[in-house]
Formats: sequence, C-alpha cells, structure tokens
Amino acid sequence: MNKDAIIKLVNEQMWPKTDADVPSFKAGDTITVSYRIIEGNKERVQSFRGVVIQIKGSGKTKMFTIRKVSNGVGVERIFPLYSPHIDKIEVNKIGVVRRARIYYLRDLTGKKARIKEKRMTRSEEK
Repeated sequence: MNKDAIIKLVNEQMWPKTDADVPSFKAGDTITVSYRIIEGNKERVQSFRGVVIQIKGSGKTKMFTIRKVSNGVGVERIFPLYSPHIDKIEVNKIGVVRRARIYYLRDLTGKKARIKEKRMTRSEEK
C-alpha cells in the first residue's frame, strides 16, 4: 500500500461521517447541534442552539463556532464538524451576513445583535 492509500484508510476509520451526513451552513445561520455527552457509564444528548460565527479548517479537521446568549451571558462553543459525538445538526434559520467571521456580534446586544433572515421561496424550500 502506498502512503495515500494508508492515509485514506485511517481517515475513513477515524471519521465515519461524510459530507452527506452534515448539512450545509455558513456564518450567520442559526443551527441546533445535538451533542452526545458521556459521563461515566451514563450517556445523554444535549442541544446547543445559536448563531454560527465562524467556520475554520478544511477537510476532516473543519470546526465551527456557535454563539448564544444564555441568561444575559454570551456563550460560545467550538465543535469539530465530523465529530462522532455529534448526533445531528439542524439548520433553523438562514441568516444574511456579508462576512465569513462575524466576531462583531460579540459586542452587540439587544436588537442590534439580530441577523436578517433569508426569505425562502417555494422552489427553494423543496
């Protein structure tokens, strides 16, 4: 086996998820990530809903950051896109932003922190 075949085999073993398993989203979209948490011998699923403020990396090491405001405190969490602990990713709203990394959202509060929502036509919904 050559070097490329070995790397491909290792990648398939470590990251069983493919691009078909992951929905497409970008910065500004509101998504819900269902994340499996293992504590000792117990296992539970926790949902984290927020706005995607950045997507970084490429290939199997791609990661994304989600921000939400909980009890007046901003909370950000970074998820590996192809993590085996992620059960599902749902895209709730498609936002309209002009930047790939919307760090300016950290300084905004109240109505200023809202992101415009993309209106879906009937043909796009299907």
